[in-house]
Amino acid sequence: MVKSSRCGGTALRNLSGDKGTILVVDDEASIRRILQTRLEMIGYDVVTASDGEEALLAFRKETPDLIVLDVMMPKLWEM
Repeated sequence: MVKSSRCGGTALRNLSGDKGTILVVDDEASIRRILQTRLEMIGYDVVTASDGEEALLAFRKETPDLIVLDVMMPKLWEM
């Protein structure tokens, strides 16, 4: 990682060009598809999950760099 300055702030840039992995969690398939498509277009690897159980499994398996999480979804509080 290399620090670079952008708009007066500090951003981290990966020299390999890999932007990282994002876990998108939402119970609505259309929202997951839109986010996945857009994020992949700009170079991120995207993993999706449709409920809390899938999200926890994906998190443990993939160890994402960022999670985009819908907090009101099925099977989140049952664990």
